[in-house]
Amino acid sequence: MFKGILIEKDESGYRAAIKDMDEAQLPDGNVTVRVSHSTLNYKDGLAITGKGPVVRKFPMVPGIDLVGTVEESTHPEYKAGDSVLLNGWGVGETHWGGLAQKARVNGDWLIPLPAKFSPQQAMAIGTAGYTAMLCVLALVHHGVKPTDGEILVTGAAGGVGSVALAILSRLGYPAVAVTGRPQDADYLKSLGAVEVLERSLFSSPGKPLGKERWSGAVDVAGSHVLANVCATTKYRGVVTACGLAAGMDFPSSVAPFILRGVTLAGIDSVMCPRVDRLQAWQRLETDLDIEKLEEISRVVGLSEAIPLASSLLKGEIRGRVIVDVNQ
Repeated sequence: MFKGILIEKDESGYRAAIKDMDEAQLPDGNVTVRVSHSTLNYKDGLAITGKGPVVRKFPMVPGIDLVGTVEESTHPEYKAGDSVLLNGWGVGETHWGGLAQKARVNGDWLIPLPAKFSPQQAMAIGTAGYTAMLCVLALVHHGVKPTDGEILVTGAAGGVGSVALAILSRLGYPAVAVTGRPQDADYLKSLGAVEVLERSLFSSPGKPLGKERWSGAVDVAGSHVLANVCATTKYRGVVTACGLAAGMDFPSSVAPFILRGVTLAGIDSVMCPRVDRLQAWQRLETDLDIEKLEEISRVVGLSEAIPLASSLLKGEIRGRVIVDVNQ
């Protein structure tokens, strides 16, 4: 038997609770993992509260991240005792995820735990930090250099934003943070932000084109925020889009793209190919200051994850939440 958060939906309604489960209940897979830590992401908040159509099958164990030790494996790349981690691939949505003490998954979804990181540090990064690294790699791929000017980071006090600021700062990019929580300004500057701006400057409908300022951007918001970021991006600047915290719509025009040659690069971390995942995690080992992880994250027990889900959706959680599933 093992403990985990189980989401159920039936005639009694939608609910998430900690349950004792039997290993026989685990879904099909060729690797069984004894999970040590998971995380709480925006998507997990939607799944646990039922405020978004994240869960596609019931019952479901949420948790889009996990790290742990292989217990059993018929996959050629993994054996019992290996330390592994997983981000995305539909776990916590269509396949039981990481917010439980055991998981059974497809070994193709796993990667070895990078040598530089402890399990807790890997989850301090998690999907949010790995997504932030994918965004930075996209900026680099499209030729954005530190000398080109400021990089805007929206939702900067959240998981993606916090790690993005830390990475950009270490690489020498002048990063400007956008947040709806001005009380977090000192925190954001400690991560490397050269300036902190109010979210209200970006959250209302704006002009098709504004004054050019940003050489690049990491956006987790979508909606009017993303539209205004694109409208104020410099000629041939690059905007990476990886979230929808402000909405799924994109009320923009083609003006930034056909008059300024702005590139809008979509970033998907869920189905991202293995080679790109490995590159992102390898770069995290060199481009992220490990000492910043303690400031960015906090550890909670499994029982705390459910009430924290609502707080996360309200934007009340700063940085990253690591879940010790054995606590």
